[in-house]
Amino acid sequence: MIPFTPVQSTIGGLLIGAAAVLLWTGLGRIAGISGIVGGLVTAPGPDRPWRLAFLTGLIAAPVLYGLAGGSVPRPAIAASPSVVIVAGLLVGIGTTLGSGCTSGHGVCGLARLSPRSIVATALFMATAMVTVFISRHLMGG
Repeated sequence: MIPFTPVQSTIGGLLIGAAAVLLWTGLGRIAGISGIVGGLVTAPGPDRPWRLAFLTGLIAAPVLYGLAGGSVPRPAIAASPSVVIVAGLLVGIGTTLGSGCTSGHGVCGLARLSPRSIVATALFMATAMVTVFISRHLMGG
């Protein structure tokens, strides 16, 4: 079981919110990870540097935290590589169909009271609950 860490979780949430606000007020952009990643391929040239900087920060932050002595948890994936690949593809398809991901809709969209994001986030959460129920209680996982 994962230990309860309210202080660290609150600080992490505040940092995510601050990053979203800075990106929104500084560049007028939504901090949706799927859109930022997708834009690296499709966005015009001048729009790529901030996207690359944002993604570099996402990768560098835990590395720097670990180097500074922080405890960075190691992900434990109990699924096979093929299941992980299929799951990643399904997430990509879902973010395309939903016009965004949990960070764009769940963090930024809800903060803006976007009706589309409220519906999308409710669907994300309902799908996650059904998936966990099926995998843990019906499939014995």
